[in-house]
Amino acid sequence: MIRVLFNKKGGVGKSSLTVNLAAISAKQGLRTLVIDLDTQCNSTHYLDAIREDDKNTIADLFEQTITFHIHRRPAIEFCQPTGVDNLSIIAGSQRLADIESELDSRHKIYKLKEALASLQDDFDRIYIDTAPALNFYSMSALIAADRCLIPIDCDDFARQGLYSLQQKIAEIKEDHNEALEIEGIIANQFMSNANLPKQIVNELVQEGFPVLAEYISQSVKMRESHQAKKPLIQLAPSHKLTLALVGIFNILEKH
Repeated sequence: MIRVLFNKKGGVGKSSLTVNLAAISAKQGLRTLVIDLDTQCNSTHYLDAIREDDKNTIADLFEQTITFHIHRRPAIEFCQPTGVDNLSIIAGSQRLADIESELDSRHKIYKLKEALASLQDDFDRIYIDTAPALNFYSMSALIAADRCLIPIDCDDFARQGLYSLQQKIAEIKEDHNEALEIEGIIANQFMSNANLPKQIVNELVQEGFPVLAEYISQSVKMRESHQAKKPLIQLAPSHKLTLALVGIFNILEKH
């Protein structure tokens, strides 16, 4: 199963959710991989996987498709272990920005899908973190994925953005990836004591959006987790925020 977390709106928690859901997956004994497609490399930093002069980043994997190689390295060689058992990562890279236009002009949009297909015997779950933009890399991820998770931050701008996202994902499904489905809308940074977030979530449910029944509240514990470079399932397994994330994971696995 390949899941991509995507939203064109920034600051909605894609990286935090990617890493924490992947870490919970790994904790459950599933061989799990994170792929960091955002040039900010937040998932990579979160998992403490930044290495100077590393030649095993996602940029290197893509770059070898536009550079002549007698022998192209298989995708598994770009996967590195993390500090979480059963969890690996293909680290992000700022160099993605430098090669994007050439990849696009040379029609390499299916190369990620091909790479992930070669990993199907090595991993049970793959989580892809994306930039807040519909660019070459997020398109590649949506073409490669089975399911899309959309985090929102429960304001009216988020609701308006969902309409265009839904249409774009429907187009990708029709033109490039018939398996792609919106698996769930994740209400992130949810303020249970405020009326507007509850109103927006209720309206989205009434409109038929697949809002997951578990909401992620605002908490300083998430920032502490970032600073410690440890997913919450490691740092604070009994915290209410961790339990909410486990609840989301369980909902997804029952689908």
